[in-house]
Amino acid sequence: MSDPRILTVRPEPGEYAWTFGGAPPVARIAPGTVLDLYTEDCFAGRVRSEKDLVSEVCEFPFLNPQTGPFHVEGAEPGDTVAVHFVSIEPARDWAASTTVPLFGALTSTHTTATLQPPLPETVWIWQLDRARRTALFSARDSDIRIELPMDPMHGTVGVAPANLEVRSALVPDAHGGNMDTPEMRAGVTCYLGVNVEGALLSLGDGHARQGEGETCGVAVECAMNTVVIVELLKGVATPWPRIESDTHIISTGSARPLEDAFRISQLDLVQWLVRDYGFSELDAYQFATQTVESPLANVCDTNYTCVAKLRKEWLPERETHRGLHGLLRETAAALGR
Repeated sequence: MSDPRILTVRPEPGEYAWTFGGAPPVARIAPGTVLDLYTEDCFAGRVRSEKDLVSEVCEFPFLNPQTGPFHVEGAEPGDTVAVHFVSIEPARDWAASTTVPLFGALTSTHTTATLQPPLPETVWIWQLDRARRTALFSARDSDIRIELPMDPMHGTVGVAPANLEVRSALVPDAHGGNMDTPEMRAGVTCYLGVNVEGALLSLGDGHARQGEGETCGVAVECAMNTVVIVELLKGVATPWPRIESDTHIISTGSARPLEDAFRISQLDLVQWLVRDYGFSELDAYQFATQTVESPLANVCDTNYTCVAKLRKEWLPERETHRGLHGLLRETAAALGR
């Protein structure tokens, strides 16, 4: 690969996208471009203390701001955009998490309606030690303080949906979006199927860390300084977002009910084994059944997201996605980031 072009983007408060689709591109980029990005947290930076309740400082539906979209030159429906995460670093020394009334997995919601009163709004401010790579949990109702390792990730990355759709940045689906999987960390490559000319790639929703499932609906939300390399695979279709790490291939599925999200991710993994690793469909089904890991991503968004991941060391020596993950890892190493 030739030396990549580096584009630095630091959006002003009024320059974020709130949807996938329906927003004009902020820049046109050639495949191979390195994007050095600032992304704001899901609250648009408005939850800064325990007194800042989401219902008072945020304006629905303007939640989960995205940096972008970026028009990828040459991208057409039927292609795949590859996003390699070189680095994901918290931009501040603090992060915020909350409970939100009628939102989350262990409370009544608008669609799971009961006579229970909504949970109260409560804010936790997490202190981040970026040098030591830790996030400090401070209990609200006791003197408990527990230091956890940071595991920075992006909850949201996606492209414009198909069929002229415009989707809120809060929604995960086949275009990507708010999948909230901890697998989206530095060192991985995310593959997204292109639905419109230019793909219109955006990302945001940085998390200093998040448990699988994001049970209360809110992670350790923080602004991020993130570097990605964007590449294009012509003529390669990707029906659902896929992730490749050094150790695993990972399929995602987003839907409700949860069983359908699970089925989508498992089926996509089976089809991946058939396309790139030489399995028949039934052999892939049997092999995946006995080897797959199935962590939850989120069980709280408008669609739930499940993940199906499989260790590369157990797979035949075959090339997937034209060996792009390995090439992008080499480019990232050359950047010295």
